[in-house]
Amino acid sequence: MQITVTGRHMEVTESLRDFAHERVEHELADFPRILHAHVILAIEKHRQMAEVVVQGPHHLRVEASDEATDMYAAITGAVDKTARQIERQMEKWQNHKGKEPLSHVEARTGAVEV
Repeated sequence: MQITVTGRHMEVTESLRDFAHERVEHELADFPRILHAHVILAIEKHRQMAEVVVQGPHHLRVEASDEATDMYAAITGAVDKTARQIERQMEKWQNHKGKEPLSHVEARTGAVEV
């Protein structure tokens, strides 16, 4: 997975870059097919914002942002939101072909066709 960390109106320090990189790798390790993650950090007056954009196969694009007084808390919140959204999307894509055919269910329960 390719991870990019950029900053708006701020200089991204090595500690922030490492923290964002570690959080994204740790939280999104359960989703190995993710191709790219982009973490955008911004400061506006006293608000510290983090935005995470994740791209994957089959037109998967998930965006989440969080705002806090601490940049580390904003990064953690945004990455957690992203992981929840990806989980929800993966549940929608779940393969439902494993269900038993109706004819087998009828035969097992003894239902008779009329």
